[in-house]
Amino acid sequence: MDLENDREGGEGQNPSPVTGGTNGVQPAGKVLANGAASKRKVLTPEDAASGNGVKLTEDEQLLNRIVPRTPRARAPEMADFTHTDPWRVLRIQGEFVHGINALAGVGAAISVFGSARIQANSPYYADARKLGGMLAEAGFAVITGGGPGIMEAANRGAQEVGGLSIGCNIELPFEQASNPYLNLSINFRYFFVRKTMFVKYSNGFVIFPGGFGTLDELFESLTLVQTCKISRFPIVLYGSSYWGGLLDWVKNTQLAAGTISPEDLNLVILTDSLDDARDIMVDCYNTRCWTSWKRSEGAKVDADPPGAPATAPDPAKADAQ
Repeated sequence: MDLENDREGGEGQNPSPVTGGTNGVQPAGKVLANGAASKRKVLTPEDAASGNGVKLTEDEQLLNRIVPRTPRARAPEMADFTHTDPWRVLRIQGEFVHGINALAGVGAAISVFGSARIQANSPYYADARKLGGMLAEAGFAVITGGGPGIMEAANRGAQEVGGLSIGCNIELPFEQASNPYLNLSINFRYFFVRKTMFVKYSNGFVIFPGGFGTLDELFESLTLVQTCKISRFPIVLYGSSYWGGLLDWVKNTQLAAGTISPEDLNLVILTDSLDDARDIMVDCYNTRCWTSWKRSEGAKVDADPPGAPATAPDPAKADAQ
């Protein structure tokens, strides 16, 4: 079956819309002299305006479509257009609407990130599970990527104490499947839509050890706060033995080279205490991190505190809001 031939007509064929067989229009199904079958063809608005004598209504342009040359109940090639970029834009739009609609009623919430590969016998799994419960008891919904590992642990802890456990799952060719500890599960095709939901509906991030995906979520959140694209909220790294080397590189390489300012480090707090992680989220929710800032990586390098009058007007230190 040659769809392109169907669409454009065989050699010597001049397909036209079916409009009742008047004005020289070929009726659908008529066999032409060269043996080719005619079929319906929808003219574009440009065609209609080109003086060809046929003007289609908007309804006709919507309802008419190209059909197979011979009757055939299934024509999967006719759906190829749904894989084109314009159709994907509509799918992306629908995914945003679906996510916002599902999460619109969420109140205070904390996102917990970390590796899907962490096993249930890992101390990090136990810690994430405990923290999920602590955050839920403090009044927060717990949002994760909805998968296994650290995500499962945090969701499990929140659900076990009767809290709201939310998973924003992502369609992947491997690794990711929804964990069984979710009160609300939303599936996404696109990472950027999913990450928008994390940022929009979270009041803070707690980031456990993880891989490239966890680093992506960490640095994107830092960038959004640093550039004032979102309001400042706490970003806590849990596990100094895991994250210490990364922070050393940030200070000794990026800060030393002047590619970030000391105030950018106000945005990150490193801890090995679950109580601290919970208390930081509560403090920042109530006071915009005025107390918790003293424990940030910025305070360790003598950065000006958030909102300091001396630095607030300086765009290079825009995070100090």
